Amino acid sequence: MRDLKHIEFQEGEFLVATLQGTQLKQSYRFRHKVFAESLHWVPASVDREEVDIYDLWGCTVGAFHTDGTLLGMARLLPSSGPFMLEKDFLALLPSEYTIRKAPDTAEITRLAVDPDIRDAKLSTRTMLAVLKGIYQWAVENEIRYYYLEVEHRFLRALRMLGFPCEPIGPVVKLPPAGASAVAALYDMEKFDERNATQRPDFLQWISTITTVDGAVIAGRNATFNTVGRLDSVESLVGTSGYAGLSR
Repeated sequence: MRDLKHIEFQEGEFLVATLQGTQLKQSYRFRHKVFAESLHWVPASVDREEVDIYDLWGCTVGAFHTDGTLLGMARLLPSSGPFMLEKDFLALLPSEYTIRKAPDTAEITRLAVDPDIRDAKLSTRTMLAVLKGIYQWAVENEIRYYYLEVEHRFLRALRMLGFPCEPIGPVVKLPPAGASAVAALYDMEKFDERNATQRPDFLQWISTITTVDGAVIAGRNATFNTVGRLDSVESLVGTSGYAGLSR
């Protein structure tokens, strides 16, 4: 397994960081509240923690409010271990599709915002902070491509936000909750290229971080650690034609 680099930065009222120790325990309880108690996508557990085998090699990015409460998170799986898409969500892929398992590829799982948030603006800010954490984790760990499995309606929302997530399979209703889900591929470099012309302020925001010491670092984008360009996303998407947002 490759060693994963951590991130930590301030984003408005949030501290965005990769989680360790007791913070991970907090994320397991958070996941249980979202995915077991609210959405019923996974079975409830006696200890009210949602944990699975992927946590052995996954890395969790969380957005903490100023009071220390975890309000949003995503678990990121490097290609050195299995993706959920390879087993749990294989039904979302066309039969001829080959999953990319290269060092520059990871999977976004367990993406969620606290369902108890009643302030729509706070919920949106939380989601954007988590998405920025996902972006910056990719920069730090030299990731260009992300797989993700999300509700179909959230995929549309991501694309409207400027994230070029390309569907790679059909929309499928998954048990036990029957949510309409789709697998997609997100290309970090395509994100930068599109937003450089269409939403330059958004690209500037997501590629600039403020450290916990107050230092501002700009230019942390998809090419920050990239040595060379790889195959375009079109060659990867195959030949077929706000609570919990990712499976």
